[in-house]
Amino acid sequence: MNGQYLDFEKPIIDLEKKIRDMKDFASGESIELIREIQLLEKRRDRLQEEIYSRLTRWQRVQLARHPLRPHSMDYISLLSTDFVELHGDRNFRDDKAVIGGFGKIDGKPVLFIGQQKGRDTKQNLYHNFGMMHPEGYRKALRLMQLASRFKRPIVILIDTPGAFPGIGAEERGQAEAIARNLREMSRLKVPIIISVVGEGASGGALGIGIGDRVLMLENSWYSVISPEGCAAILWRDSSRASQAAEALRLTAFDLIELKVIDRIIPEPLGGAHRNNKESADILKREILKDIEELSLFSVEELRRKRIEKFRNMGVFLKENHLFPDKEIGTDT
Repeated sequence: MNGQYLDFEKPIIDLEKKIRDMKDFASGESIELIREIQLLEKRRDRLQEEIYSRLTRWQRVQLARHPLRPHSMDYISLLSTDFVELHGDRNFRDDKAVIGGFGKIDGKPVLFIGQQKGRDTKQNLYHNFGMMHPEGYRKALRLMQLASRFKRPIVILIDTPGAFPGIGAEERGQAEAIARNLREMSRLKVPIIISVVGEGASGGALGIGIGDRVLMLENSWYSVISPEGCAAILWRDSSRASQAAEALRLTAFDLIELKVIDRIIPEPLGGAHRNNKESADILKREILKDIEELSLFSVEELRRKRIEKFRNMGVFLKENHLFPDKEIGTDT
């Protein structure tokens, strides 16, 4: 990655620079260069379509980490009005890696929860790089239970490289906090819409990832482990992350095929970082559609479908130990 663009974006960036230079020159010298500029713009658009139509899994991981990619608070600001942030788990402290509060989407009150990263080193340290501590999961659960009590739909934005792996987090019950969220989220009485907007790594993402609808932005990723972590375990070499990304099948296109997610949310050409507002508008339409559909279900039906959704994921072997030759099969 070079500065504010990725290596495979360089040809597009170079063309955009030529277009800007030509516009500045035409303006300064009062020369008519409209036709030449239009030709360059068409060439840029064709190049964008060509590059982004054949991205590798590793390139999508890089896009999910793009330094200009909108974060959860960017989306919340663009999606909602009257947002009021709430703080703390009422037990230990306020975890800045997760943002939560009530706001309105087109006048409909909802609870927003989002994992937040920073734009620079100072912000990343403040938000702990989007890696939640146990108090973050407890804060999220407290707010979700509050939303359930007041019958407010829940919108969750996932963007994390994983739960924080520090000793203090383990001492305060990191695994227990994530496990409790899995159980309690399955029981909540209101619609829950999950959207992976960037990175979705491991239990750090799953700890706020149980919902009635699970959406993924086109250039996000969602997996049991990061490509670097997988490469370090399998080959003891984190530099083989691109190879691990291919093996993990962690893109939205892989996960829709595996029935882990419900829908892929398209991004503006070139990625969400090229047009934050357009990306938020697309996401907003999908969220509103889901809220409207899910509001038709009774509480009992909502919870039953939510549990069935996650129970039906994956494949396991079932063997009859009394008559092993007669009944060996697969269930989904």
